[in-house]
Amino acid sequence: MARKTKELKRDTIAIFQDWNLSRNKLLQYLSYPLILSIVGTCSTPPHLLDQVLEQGELHVITLNSPTTFYQDDDEMAGPEYDLVSGLADSLGVELVIKIVDNISDIQPALEAGQGHLAAAGLTPTKSWQNVMNFSYPYANVDTHLIYKRGTIKPQSIAEVLGRAIEISSESDHNEMLTALKIKYPELTWSMNKKGEAHDLLSKVNREEVDFTIADSNEFALQRHTQPELRVALNLKKNNALAWAFRKTDSRRLLEYADNYLLEAEREGMIAQINERYYGHAGALDYVDTRTFIEHIETRLPQFREMFEEAGKNNNVDWRLLAAIGYQESHWQPRAISSTGVRGLMMLTRTTASELNIKNRLDPANSIRGGAEYYRKQWKRLPETVREPDRSWFALAAYNVGFNHLKDAWQITQWQGNDPTQWANVSKSLPLLANKLWYPHLSHGYARGWEPVIYVNNIRSYYDIMTALIEKEPLPQMVHNTPINISDAP
Repeated sequence: MARKTKELKRDTIAIFQDWNLSRNKLLQYLSYPLILSIVGTCSTPPHLLDQVLEQGELHVITLNSPTTFYQDDDEMAGPEYDLVSGLADSLGVELVIKIVDNISDIQPALEAGQGHLAAAGLTPTKSWQNVMNFSYPYANVDTHLIYKRGTIKPQSIAEVLGRAIEISSESDHNEMLTALKIKYPELTWSMNKKGEAHDLLSKVNREEVDFTIADSNEFALQRHTQPELRVALNLKKNNALAWAFRKTDSRRLLEYADNYLLEAEREGMIAQINERYYGHAGALDYVDTRTFIEHIETRLPQFREMFEEAGKNNNVDWRLLAAIGYQESHWQPRAISSTGVRGLMMLTRTTASELNIKNRLDPANSIRGGAEYYRKQWKRLPETVREPDRSWFALAAYNVGFNHLKDAWQITQWQGNDPTQWANVSKSLPLLANKLWYPHLSHGYARGWEPVIYVNNIRSYYDIMTALIEKEPLPQMVHNTPINISDAP
């Protein structure tokens, strides 16, 4: 879908091509000798790694959730998916994803040979270590006791006794409560074998139960759509997450996976995955979130069809365009800034003129212009910039300008980091305001911290909208009285 455009200089494109070429060669050099040495020592019957290489497929068991694997329109996504995709690429095989309904299904599925490994945000508990092998830990999470704001917040486990706790079938949560029960014999809880983190958090939000348990990564992705939820107690810190393998014939594949995860950590791949899915999670506070959800109900309906039409015409999810509009003006078509940008999408006079927008204060014109301007930035990016980073770069360019974005790429390259990754460039952008850096840049000083905040806010708004609003347009929209305004200076 991405296309190379004439606006970008050849040397800028070369930055990305050279980086990817060198990185791919590095992965090949690191991977092939290890694979060959392992295959050379294989025995009969073949071990798991030998089976993977002979079949040309890596079968991975996982769960369908925001922290593991999910379908994003027509593409697969999720933190676990991204990580195991890299493992399959390093092995030179195809990735085959197999979904199970519950965590309790994982170990039987591995034993039955339905997958070569399981990647599902698993914590290596004592009971699981007795029946499965685990990889090098690729992440750590905290375990929270969650309650609803406005109900009684416990200050200790003793104040939880006698109140309703419902948890999922995650064995580490159950084992943790079982250990606490030794000190607090009156502690009780129920287990919902079919409930996922979102379902249980929703039950707390509806006050059907008093508490549930959620890992910090799960809660980070859910808190914006249910802002009344809070952390009552931090039950355990730094729980390791790791991949699981069956006990028999997995040693060689496990050793290869360990080496891959160590390299992914050293090369910054894990940090980039974390930024992609969690980097914006703390962008909005409680008031921001509650206000935004209220404005979805009260302000958005008037402009929704305009966003949908602009999204369709420019091949952009209309909800992303709406998120841009909210960040720019809080969906207020008469908005005017002190610098002269105005309208719902806050277009400058120059940008409006380039896009043939006659009246920036007309919401339909403003939304059309904003959509076209965003798409223009998206198209200017090199082919080596992939989604979702491509969208974040286009948003940054919408805010700070494409030339300043190119300067941030240059800083990222000087620092020896991959300029195709938003996680790296978001750290370089604030340096555009640093006098140690901007005198050496082609386009000089810029308030580089602003596009980072801008992108993170829009990502948060977009996540909330995708959780609350289906992509398909409603069959009928209700409009307020048309606004009669002009774009007079």
